[in-house]
Amino acid sequence: MGSYLDPDALDVLLAQPVMGILRGFDPKRTVELCELLWASGVDAVEVPIQDARSRASFLAAVDRARELGRSVGVGTVIDVHQVSWALTYGASFAVSPGFDPAISAAAAEAGLPLVPGVATASEIQAARAAGHRWLKAFPAAQLGAGWIAAQLAPFPEVRFVATGGIDTDNAAEFLDAGARVVALGSAIEGPEVRDRLASLLASRKETRTP
Repeated sequence: MGSYLDPDALDVLLAQPVMGILRGFDPKRTVELCELLWASGVDAVEVPIQDARSRASFLAAVDRARELGRSVGVGTVIDVHQVSWALTYGASFAVSPGFDPAISAAAAEAGLPLVPGVATASEIQAARAAGHRWLKAFPAAQLGAGWIAAQLAPFPEVRFVATGGIDTDNAAEFLDAGARVVALGSAIEGPEVRDRLASLLASRKETRTP
């Protein structure tokens, strides 16, 4: 298994410009939304595990992913114990709201690809020094699309996953600013979301660079 220091692992897992975050749904609805995302062309799905209910939803999603040959990432990883739990129960990658060197080290030791969160140049620099190239820009809506473009000037090799307040209306703005992936949360349950996801993915297909 690759570690977070292996860029190829996350390059494959986050190859599409859209990721789904399924927070706060019961197991049945989580699986239904996973299936909707996969059918819409979104490969990367994150299920946060902040409490017992959400952990049950994550396990249901992993079970369905195995049946369909898909993968599920684990979100809101804020302590090292969640790293080992996530790996034990089938997470393909992990996402943290911030950058914690202890979590980074635990993920590296476990071989679990990790996307830590950042909101400042100092955090980006620290995460880069720890070997991360994929970083979660959080909270993206508050930071603004211009923040993405500004940070890519000194850190051109960083691959941002814009997260927080992103929907199908503003997603293109963040992608145009240089984000490699936009993460959609509550917007996934919006009207005609499958068609809007397909349109967003199609609009990026020709412009995606390696």
